[in-house]
Amino acid sequence: MQNYLIQTEQELKLRNYSIKTIKSYLSCLQRYIDFLTKNSGSIKNLSSEEKVKKFLLIHQERGNAGQTINVYLHAIKFFYGEILKTNEKIDLKFSKTSKKLPEVLSKMEIEKILNNIANKKHQLLIALSYGSGLRVSEAVNLKIKDLDLEELTIHLREAKGKKDRLTILPAKLQDRLQKLIYGKAGNDYVFESERQGKLTERTAQQIFYTALKKAGIKKPASFHSLRHSFATHLLENGVDVRYVQELLGHANIRTTQIYTKVTNPSIKNIKSPLI
Repeated sequence: MQNYLIQTEQELKLRNYSIKTIKSYLSCLQRYIDFLTKNSGSIKNLSSEEKVKKFLLIHQERGNAGQTINVYLHAIKFFYGEILKTNEKIDLKFSKTSKKLPEVLSKMEIEKILNNIANKKHQLLIALSYGSGLRVSEAVNLKIKDLDLEELTIHLREAKGKKDRLTILPAKLQDRLQKLIYGKAGNDYVFESERQGKLTERTAQQIFYTALKKAGIKKPASFHSLRHSFATHLLENGVDVRYVQELLGHANIRTTQIYTKVTNPSIKNIKSPLI
């Protein structure tokens, strides 16, 4: 079975899957293989599809979210189809995913968060992530050569889905970024750690959570809420949803349109009947 995992890893790398996706698939498959091993006596006469269904039901009953169940199914389908190359079809539908609205911070809340970060470099990291709509992985991997301080753009290389994209760079941060990167090489990270190299995603997330707590904000926000807020505030400013889609790097405009529900002015203008 270990050989199968090695084969899967090699195939995923050849197909240029992201490191995060490869780790996720291998973790899912390890759990599935463990399940098959432990239950070989009770499931040996079941078809592959029935085995998969039984496995997924166990994880659903444990309270795993729909998105998690779907990752398991994606990984297992890849395993049967591309590694085992079985003719037996795994004809299972993907789980319904949560329709929760994104957690958005107001402009005042963003300001409070920034005011509660004493370290200037860390403050700049959070400000740029909000002002440019960056994912945490994009923020920590940002290199000096990716910044165009004259054109006020950021070139994000091989972002999610291995796609490059351009996003805006806030003019307000131009001088601070210029001072931060002065004298450094193009391949240096914008936000270096004190031990050299880049900051970790975990460190960036901890900077955000600490500031959120200090600001006294009770919303269940995460680092990714900065990106949600970026998109929502652009729409509130009248930017066309198609431009927001480009800046965020969404392949499907329906992904971007979720923010129109958060910023719906028709709902916000309705007054409650409670006087």
